[in-house]
Amino acid sequence: MNNKKWGERLSKRFLQSTGDKDSPLHYQTLRRNITILMLLVTIIPLIFMAVINYLEYKSNLKSEIINPISILTNKTVHSIELYMEERLSTIRSIASFYSFEDLSDEKTLSRIYRVLKKEFTGFVDLGIIDENGMQISYSGPYELLNKDYLQQIWFQEVSIKGSYISDVFLGYRQFPHIAIAVQQFEPDGHAWILRATIDTDKLDNIIAAMGLDPESDAFLVSGEGILQTHSKFCGNVLEHCKLNIPMGSYRSQLIEEKNILGKDVLIAIKHFAKQDFALVVVKPKSVILKSWYALQGEMLLIFIISISIIIVVVLKVSNMLVKKIREADERRELAFRELEHSQKLSSIGRLAAGVAHEINNPMAIINEKAGLIKDLYQNTSDSEKTIKLIKIADSIIGAVGRCRNITHRLLGFAKRFDIELEMLSLNDVIIEVMGFLDKEALFRKIDIQLDIDEDLPRIFSDKGQIQQVFLNILSNSMSAVKDGGKIIIRSWDEDVSRVGASIKDNGCGMSKETLAHIFEPFFTTKKEYGTGLGLPITYGIVKKLGGDLIVKSNENEGTDFTIYFLKKSKTE
Repeated sequence: MNNKKWGERLSKRFLQSTGDKDSPLHYQTLRRNITILMLLVTIIPLIFMAVINYLEYKSNLKSEIINPISILTNKTVHSIELYMEERLSTIRSIASFYSFEDLSDEKTLSRIYRVLKKEFTGFVDLGIIDENGMQISYSGPYELLNKDYLQQIWFQEVSIKGSYISDVFLGYRQFPHIAIAVQQFEPDGHAWILRATIDTDKLDNIIAAMGLDPESDAFLVSGEGILQTHSKFCGNVLEHCKLNIPMGSYRSQLIEEKNILGKDVLIAIKHFAKQDFALVVVKPKSVILKSWYALQGEMLLIFIISISIIIVVVLKVSNMLVKKIREADERRELAFRELEHSQKLSSIGRLAAGVAHEINNPMAIINEKAGLIKDLYQNTSDSEKTIKLIKIADSIIGAVGRCRNITHRLLGFAKRFDIELEMLSLNDVIIEVMGFLDKEALFRKIDIQLDIDEDLPRIFSDKGQIQQVFLNILSNSMSAVKDGGKIIIRSWDEDVSRVGASIKDNGCGMSKETLAHIFEPFFTTKKEYGTGLGLPITYGIVKKLGGDLIVKSNENEGTDFTIYFLKKSKTE
């Protein structure tokens, strides 16, 4: 398989593998896909972790916040029950220590009442009721002597159960109070009741001791939903509670509901063991979960910051990756172009070597025959025909010499002869090459300006091949400019290892598409006048000498060829 077909197949395979990678859409799609993939890989686990932590924290924190409310409610109920039980025990003790006759004595009852008022808080009055429901002795601030309680429900209940603690009620006193009564039997079998009333201020004080915040509420409620103590938001004593409080259960309850203002509240309910009471604690969820909401806000802020950082990092990383991929694609395409170019140059080299070999053989024969003819006639006579024949033989020998120089160059392009290295001045080479083109430049009125470094270091290279490089480039520049155009030739010391030269014209310039193919063999824009070998050969010579050739051009703005030569050739 020849090199041309191999190069075409390699080019086709490369294009199939890379696709249209020069298109910005390709890299935009690649950047988008990488960004989406990285965001999914990083954000989805973060979201899962945030949701799990959110639920766990909410559950634990809610328990830690709600449990104290339940504990506080239980303690308060226990305190109220203890208070009521203490008062009931006091009345029971009095009934046991004193007889019916003793307590029927108003002085004795008054003395006991004063002791109760002094030693125990909350007692309002004290009275003795016989088995017929008649209050026969009374000590207190009201006129309740001889009041008949026979038809009262509490009288019937205490007669059956032996003791009684009432709900809060008004009764004859017309202020909220609680009645406590115990039944006692005389030796003769007659029953009597010692009854006392206590106010509800102590209950309010016990509830106030809970230390609730101003937005919270706590109160006692009876089994019928009647308020037993004052409530901030649900009504006054003996009014029906405005909240729907579930009764009939003796276990602690915790429910969520809306209050009369429409706010979400958490209601803790603790029922009394012996009385049909329940302590109700109402706390707004915003107050209970204040710390949770603060933590929730902090978690949300951290989550948003984390997402923002991830997005910024992902965008930067994806841009960097796509940039690296694009640079790698460009380097690979450049390597492919150079490989393709090398293959074409190799093909041209083999073709040039074959052509040179085929031409050199007949040229050698022609040169020998022409020399033989000259030798045969040179000493025979001095006739006009002999002289003319000898001139013709010299012309043939001269033409053969020119053909030898041409084939010599072709063989040089094919790398078939050694480079002749010498110390030389790049400025002198430039001036010598300009001498070949002076007449054409003068005829076409082309302004060739020299801007050379007089102190330019000498280089160690091949003079003939450098001459060919400048000759080819100058020929292209003169073809590109119109009559009266301008060409600027410069030289300078680039760095410690290289010198530079440039040939810049103000000609027609080249398009990007043309610029991409100028070093390809047989590519030409001169149609039938060009061979497409000048610049490829020039590029091959510069590379062979260890230098570099850079071309910049814009249509209708001109072209700038920059050549770098090594001060000490790598082929030395």
